[in-house]
Amino acid sequence: MNYAQLQQSWPKFNQRITHFLHQLGLADLALKCDHCALRVNSKEKAELLVDAFEQAGQVISNNMINGRPILIIKLHTPMQLNGASVPCVELPFPSDKVYPQEGWEHIELVLPTTATTCEALISDLSRKVPSITAIIEGKTDIKVKLSSPQGDNERLANPTVAFKKDGICIKVHPHSIETIIASEQ
Repeated sequence: MNYAQLQQSWPKFNQRITHFLHQLGLADLALKCDHCALRVNSKEKAELLVDAFEQAGQVISNNMINGRPILIIKLHTPMQLNGASVPCVELPFPSDKVYPQEGWEHIELVLPTTATTCEALISDLSRKVPSITAIIEGKTDIKVKLSSPQGDNERLANPTVAFKKDGICIKVHPHSIETIIASEQ
């Protein structure tokens, strides 16, 4: 997976993720997509992508998270997702896990809330989208994962609920990646 292949695969990913947004009932909320993320299986591919993305934007964060570097690149020209701007790309270096498919993997949405725990986030999300409760309770084929990822210097709680299906993922959290990065300063 190289930079040109990523650019070429964006429209198909955009279509799949938009369909998934509708399936989850999140499309009508018009939540801000603060970043998209990709997956690669080799350090060499990640390094080549860093070089390419540095031409398209600026690295605004390079943190160790769960034992591996994860870069956030703020793009000079945001990506477009169903007509909305996506200002940043998350480029994680590979861990021990091998991904079945390299390329675009997920988007992250900001749900305006004061939630500081996954339970509070789920409660707020379920109030806004009651139909998502069945998904969270495991009554569908959509996998749900709760987490509270944190970089070494983060000062804001940013609980996350992730919805996964067919090799793509949509994550929802209270704070944008740029707000989290600012909290580290």
